[in-house]
Amino acid sequence: MNLFTVLLIAVGLAMDSFSVSITSGLTAEHLDFVDIFKIAFFFSSFQAFMPLIGWTAGVNIINLISGIDHWIAFGLLSLIGCRMIYEAAGREEEKRMMNPLDTHVLLILSIATSIDALAVGLSLSLLKIYILTPAAIIGIVTFSFSFLGVLIGERYGAILKRKIEGLGGLILIGLGVKILIEHIT
Repeated sequence: MNLFTVLLIAVGLAMDSFSVSITSGLTAEHLDFVDIFKIAFFFSSFQAFMPLIGWTAGVNIINLISGIDHWIAFGLLSLIGCRMIYEAAGREEEKRMMNPLDTHVLLILSIATSIDALAVGLSLSLLKIYILTPAAIIGIVTFSFSFLGVLIGERYGAILKRKIEGLGGLILIGLGVKILIEHIT
């Protein structure tokens, strides 16, 4: 898998964290550099760690499903992408009173936004792609997007959230199709 493809996967995965970061910037009061760093660190750590878990699980079952692994990778990426598009097109979420700087809230948000990364890690194991470099890139991209998302959320959050999440879904679906086409041809 080339670097450009890994970057596209990382950008697609970072969109959930980016959206939640925008919301965090919108709802939090008086954010300083340390606060923004904390939010970005939580999201990026989970986004980098979850593919490792998925990859480890996939390596252990690869022999059982090697004949259909490309279809599973396509299905997982497409399912994740469709879900992101569906959520982006859904009803406006009620504004929740939460403190995005609370460690418990950050843990829950980090897990929720990184479940997709677990499935991507599984997909990469099925494609026999070594995970450390993609996981590091996913973490770095997510950190950058999350940091930027909090800053944007402070200024423009309510306007951009849905469009960004929908774009991430389209990127993941496109990657799933690319994987399937590469395997078939």
